[in-house]
Amino acid sequence: MKKKTIWTIATIMGLSFLALLLLQLQYIRAMVEMKKEQFDESVNRSLYQASRNLELNETLRYLEKNVNETERRAYQKDSLGARSGNSDGTSQQSHQHSVPGKDGTNYSSFELKTITMKPSQVPKAMILRTDKNVISEANKSLQEIVKNRYVYQKALLNEVVYSILYSASEKPLRERINFKLLDKDLNAELMNNGINIPYHFTVSTQDGREVYRCPDYTDDGEEYTYSQVLFRNDPQSKMGVVRIHFPDMNSYIFSSVRFMVPSMIFTFVLIVTFIFTIVVIFRQKRYSEIKNDFINNMTHELKTPIASISLASQMLNDESVPKNEMMMKHLGTVINDETKRLRFLVEKVLQMSMFDRKKAVFKKKELDLNEMVETVANSFTLRVEHTGGKIYTDIGAVDSTIYVDEMHFQNVINNLLDNAVKYRRPDQPIDIYMKTWNDKEHVCLSIKDTGMGIKKENLKKVFDKFYRVHTGNVHDVKGFGLGLAYVKNIVDLHNGEIKVDSEYGKGTKFTIKLPIIKG
Repeated sequence: MKKKTIWTIATIMGLSFLALLLLQLQYIRAMVEMKKEQFDESVNRSLYQASRNLELNETLRYLEKNVNETERRAYQKDSLGARSGNSDGTSQQSHQHSVPGKDGTNYSSFELKTITMKPSQVPKAMILRTDKNVISEANKSLQEIVKNRYVYQKALLNEVVYSILYSASEKPLRERINFKLLDKDLNAELMNNGINIPYHFTVSTQDGREVYRCPDYTDDGEEYTYSQVLFRNDPQSKMGVVRIHFPDMNSYIFSSVRFMVPSMIFTFVLIVTFIFTIVVIFRQKRYSEIKNDFINNMTHELKTPIASISLASQMLNDESVPKNEMMMKHLGTVINDETKRLRFLVEKVLQMSMFDRKKAVFKKKELDLNEMVETVANSFTLRVEHTGGKIYTDIGAVDSTIYVDEMHFQNVINNLLDNAVKYRRPDQPIDIYMKTWNDKEHVCLSIKDTGMGIKKENLKKVFDKFYRVHTGNVHDVKGFGLGLAYVKNIVDLHNGEIKVDSEYGKGTKFTIKLPIIKG
């Protein structure tokens, strides 16, 4: 499948998943906003009803107090009248014809009986014994009595209301409000409006002075506070304010959209799976391209020694070619060198295959890094001097004992030196600096060259298998791209670290750290 086609499919699917996720987020946001509006409306309604209940309770309390005082005064008046009647005969006689009502007004026994008597209870015999004129006059008398009674009771009620207005508003809020009753009203009203979560409230004056705070008050959720004016018809200086907030308000609001969470999780999992699939596809495609490059490169690398061996064999079999001792020695050397080269190439591929299958076996032993560096440097001296350069060694490690496989670790150093020579600047000498030193619990080795260096965009990939720095159409440097991958693998398997620093045009430096083996 072409790369452009893969990108098109991936883009369409990715946009579809993102659109689905955005729609779900938009739906959740709309539901949360709607739930928040409903919550605000319910809380405000509850606060208003609780404040109204507070005012009604205060009014009832003063009405009961006023009625009790009126009954007490009437009782005292009756008691005084009874005592004066016992000492004065005329008074006793007059009271035989007049009876005091509950409001203290004196009525005749007939008037009182008539006022309190229901129409159905009026004796028919009484009506039969009177004529029409008497009935008419009785009706008028009853109407007057009821009217006067109504006016009087209305005046009493007005007096009670005025008393409440003046006496109640003069008291401080702390005395006017029963805070426990207010708490119960708030709880009841909130539950009536479908809100059954913990809350905290305070009561303060209109100018902000706090009068009361609930015992278990906390600041959690205080950013969303609802308030309601108490005694809103009183003068402004006498008004109060109740403020309420809910620590678990967010949980309550988001509880309505919990059923969307699994859907969001599944959508997110699908997006992650899709992204992972696309990454795997492109990685496989890149590996396929690397594999093809490796096969082409390996074919080219193997053809060279095979062609040399084939040519030497033809010359040996060609009778027209004179076969003196020097010629035979030269052809034998060519066949031997190319055979070694072919074996080395095959062995490198097999080694990387073994490391991939985790079947590599090390023969570790304690070695001195300083001695190994000196030995490898001496073996590479001629090759480096052939370019016009030189190898410099700086042996500074005091604790230089390491526990490694001698053959593989020598191959690590040889590969780094070989790369330094192969990737030098054309027609310029190469200088190589090898240095050892100690760093806390490690012994360190650095190999620095003055070659062409590596570009920054290639530094992160130099340890990847089959990766080779692009040199355009120039193929003057041979290899499979396995050398540095082999180096990295060996160092990691010896519990070490390797890093590379390079500046293009100035050279490259590899640094290896290995654990110290203390005797």
